Amino acid sequence: MTPLVPKPMTSGAKADGRFGKQDFIDLPEQDAYRCPAGETMKWRFNRIDENGKLLRHYWTTKCPDCPIKAQCTAAKLRRVTRWEHEGVLDAMQRRLDQRPDTMRVRRRTVEHPFGTLKAWMGATHFRTKTLKRVRTEMSLQVLAYNLKRVIAIKGVGALLAAARA
Repeated sequence: MTPLVPKPMTSGAKADGRFGKQDFIDLPEQDAYRCPAGETMKWRFNRIDENGKLLRHYWTTKCPDCPIKAQCTAAKLRRVTRWEHEGVLDAMQRRLDQRPDTMRVRRRTVEHPFGTLKAWMGATHFRTKTLKRVRTEMSLQVLAYNLKRVIAIKGVGALLAAARA
């Protein structure tokens, strides 16, 4: 099975009218990025975040003299952070870009059941604690959803006949 999930765009820069991370070109053979002004942003250090993810940090010292700095950052330097496994997300995004209809199909088939389950559960959290109990609660929610769908599509009689068989 090949997953098709859009790459999350978490930067607030785009919303503020500045360049987003997707505007910076990854140069894996150089372990660097190229900024929209054409400067090479070199790897500087690694850091493990609070979730245990290894993040690689890149920047260039040429930002203060850059003519398009205002379009890039409000800080002294623009820094780009890359998760060690971000290449997997990039590959998935390339697959999605090659199949633009995929997200429409996903919205029609997958998003509706999850939206319904979230509405049933109060949208924000499970009533139980611990992974084992949450799995059980989720399994019961999915079972209830599937039973309601079978009844809506086939009817109670067909469901009871299938259960007896």
